[in-house]
Amino acid sequence: MANIFTPTNQIRLTNVAIVRQKKGGKRFEIACYKNKVQSWRKGAEKDIDEVLQTHSVFTNVSKGQFANKEDLVKAFGTDDQDKVCNMILAKGELQVSEKERSQNLESMLRDICTIVSEKTVNPDTKRPYPVGVIESAMKEIHYSVKPNKNSKQQALEAIPLLKQSIPIERAQMKVRIFVPKQAAKKAHESLVAIVGTAERTEWDCGNLEMTCLIDPGLYRQIDDIISRESKGKGSFELLNLKEITEGDETVQ
Repeated sequence: MANIFTPTNQIRLTNVAIVRQKKGGKRFEIACYKNKVQSWRKGAEKDIDEVLQTHSVFTNVSKGQFANKEDLVKAFGTDDQDKVCNMILAKGELQVSEKERSQNLESMLRDICTIVSEKTVNPDTKRPYPVGVIESAMKEIHYSVKPNKNSKQQALEAIPLLKQSIPIERAQMKVRIFVPKQAAKKAHESLVAIVGTAERTEWDCGNLEMTCLIDPGLYRQIDDIISRESKGKGSFELLNLKEITEGDETVQ
């Protein structure tokens, strides 16, 4: 029986996640373990050996075809396989099946809805909505998850859009403000214009003390006013991160 010749420049891998990058007019691929690429990019996985199936760069992983050194140098400036693997791992596109893509989007949608639930309330009851209610409302407004944006950023962008479906607003923060008498009157006028009526306003020997509920989005603006008007002598203290009524809000 004749010996079967297997090309030495080919290797076949199975159950693999492929990260692909096109550069210098050519396609380069690396073979990774499933579910490890995102962990690496988020910083949860530190050991590159747990991410890469092999420290080799391919032109086609599924066919086992390696990239040649000349193409690597032209595209990446080096033929060091480890360095190129790291470059592709950082900036390449993760190839996933349609089923995996759908599962990833569903998981991200759930994360977004959880964050929205934690950061918002029904303005009528001051109670948070359950995650399931937020998820239904997101689907009702046909919210499209963006896989290249992080969940927190998308959650903050989704909150105003959800007003099309349900009454919702950011949960407020309770803060305490102090401004010394030299700047108190002018600062008070600016602050009232932003926060409206405070829960408590006291004038002690001309010094201003206020306790009020604010939208988290106003935090930096208020901090700037206090710092500017008091020339750094005022204070701005966070008392409660979220001012809500205990218990979940339900929708009949």
